[in-house]
Amino acid sequence: MNDLVNKKCVPCEGNIPAFDKSEIHKYLKKVDGWDVKSEEDNKSYFLIKEFLFKNFKDSQNFVNSVSEIAEKENHHPDISFGWGYCRIKIFTHAIQGLAESDFILAAKIDKID
Repeated sequence: MNDLVNKKCVPCEGNIPAFDKSEIHKYLKKVDGWDVKSEEDNKSYFLIKEFLFKNFKDSQNFVNSVSEIAEKENHHPDISFGWGYCRIKIFTHAIQGLAESDFILAAKIDKID
């Protein structure tokens, strides 16, 4: 995972193909506890992970930390949260799938204390 944490997300304008299953599985080994799911309507893949906390404030603080990373990396996940949980969904909108930057962002999120 350390190699991904030290990389920078690269903005995607849709000029690259989304990762195929073999590439996804190669990168999935480099992040901790993230699942790969696919959208039913277009079969595009995304990363998803749920984080658990002891109360609402801890969930909100985590979301604030994720937002700081997202702004710094210029790569923005979908976030839902509430009392004791935060769910993060990551994919590259421009290619409707996964690219290296998605895994970089996941690795950086995992480093939040």
